[in-house]
Amino acid sequence: MEMTVELFNSIINTAQDCVFWKDKDRRFVGVNQAFLDFYGFESADILIGKNDEDMGWHSDPEPFKQDELDVLAGKSTYKVQGKCVIRGEERDIVASKQPLYDNGKIVGLVGSFSDITDVVRRKNGLDHYQTIYTIDKLRKYSFFDKLMDEVSLNEILDPLTGVISRAYSVRFVRSLIAERRPFTFAMIDLDNFKFINDSLGHTAGDKVLTTVSKRLADFVDGFGIVGRFGGDELLMIDLEHIKTDDKISFFKKLYTNSMALRFTMDFGNGGSFITGTVGAASFPEDADNYADLFSLIDKMLYYGKNKGRNCFTVYQEKKHKNLEVTKIARRGLYTYIHQLRTSLEDVDGFENKLKAAMPILTEILKVRDIYYVRNDNRLKAVMTPDFDGDATDIAELMTEDLFSENTLDKVKNNSPVFYNTLISNGFETILIVRIRKAENVSGYLVCAVKRSLRIWQENECAVLYFVAGLLSE
Repeated sequence: MEMTVELFNSIINTAQDCVFWKDKDRRFVGVNQAFLDFYGFESADILIGKNDEDMGWHSDPEPFKQDELDVLAGKSTYKVQGKCVIRGEERDIVASKQPLYDNGKIVGLVGSFSDITDVVRRKNGLDHYQTIYTIDKLRKYSFFDKLMDEVSLNEILDPLTGVISRAYSVRFVRSLIAERRPFTFAMIDLDNFKFINDSLGHTAGDKVLTTVSKRLADFVDGFGIVGRFGGDELLMIDLEHIKTDDKISFFKKLYTNSMALRFTMDFGNGGSFITGTVGAASFPEDADNYADLFSLIDKMLYYGKNKGRNCFTVYQEKKHKNLEVTKIARRGLYTYIHQLRTSLEDVDGFENKLKAAMPILTEILKVRDIYYVRNDNRLKAVMTPDFDGDATDIAELMTEDLFSENTLDKVKNNSPVFYNTLISNGFETILIVRIRKAENVSGYLVCAVKRSLRIWQENECAVLYFVAGLLSE
């Protein structure tokens, strides 16, 4: 059989390992589909012409750079262990590389790697290995029924969580598309997972992953499959809930009845409220191929994160067709703060400054209005002039410069008057920052939303705190 370009691409893009090739300056020339899936890229355009340092994939890039320089000098490497950063989490990988020759001269390199994070942790006794899917359970699906005659169960399952590995989850989805069988595809991102790992340790993080994976798999047992995409991201393939109303009803039950995405977990050395954000879309209603379908669920996931996490977003063409979340994703905290300072520096007056800041604040915080309390202890709104509420006892709540709560329990216990104002206006979640210069407190900025259990992120708190600082000057 002659090796054609089409045959080469077919071989490369069905490989489970992440494959890449670079030029003599260590710049990416191409990658395979597994590589794109690993990093969550829609296409290779984002990295072509760049090297590892440009992409920021290694906390210490020097060993990887030297390794590739050795390969470009004629040396081959095999299964070299290292670390890379994927979606904010450092993962263990093992990589092999060798030179690429043209007419006897080295013109670049080709390499492959696989993720061995869970294997390493298991060897070090840092995880809680479990098996969710048995051979009998998987044989109910034609794709896995045929697969079981070719590969072992251990190869199909993710070694930590016991659900389906990313490679086989994606292959399962592609098989459903090839069969033209309708299904709903969802990605679940565990909220603030890095904080749990950093503050409570990887053992706690692994416990969260295994617990959520098992509960999700139990919840969809009989009509769906759960897989692990990587890190703290899980996949769900649902063969039953396809219509929009059915999907919304299903996810509402998932968030209220499953104990999989909203529950408190104790780790001995601390506890945490576990939540997740979901993005979902269906085949063939929303997209008729894998690339477009994955792009939709990724967009819906990011949209949910940007709304405050701990929620689900089901793709609906009328609502989301023209949604461009990538514009927001490219903008960092520094950009927002710079824009805020620039937009407020030539504006006089408290209310005028807040009005000038509103376009940026509404984009970051995803709110329609910002509220404030000044010396008269009345809760006012920037964009709603006739809004007025009693905040007489807000100071009793604010023992520090910043307060946030995804319920109003502490507000009720400490500031009942302010609490009554909030609930009478339908607010369920709150973020408050003190406006002060030195020890002189001149008021409060209040971000209140009519959605329970919204999780305030560090960048949101930082931006509101920065605005409070500008207002105190």
